[in-house]
Amino acid sequence: MKTYTAVIEQCPETGLYVGYVPGFAGAHSQGATLDELNRNLREVLAMLLEEGEPQLDTTFVGTQSVTLG
Repeated sequence: MKTYTAVIEQCPETGLYVGYVPGFAGAHSQGATLDELNRNLREVLAMLLEEGEPQLDTTFVGTQSVTLG
């Protein structure tokens, strides 16, 4: 079993959740709910992995808060 970290944002215009796996070309999707997004991302990842294990361009490290003023 392989686990990938996805970055998830919510579009303010559509309300859709958008997710992508950093460094994994083509590994992105969207969904109306977080559960739907997760299903969609699993489907995309499975399809992409049919071509073999990817060479990731980057490694997800985390998030950081930046305070101004």
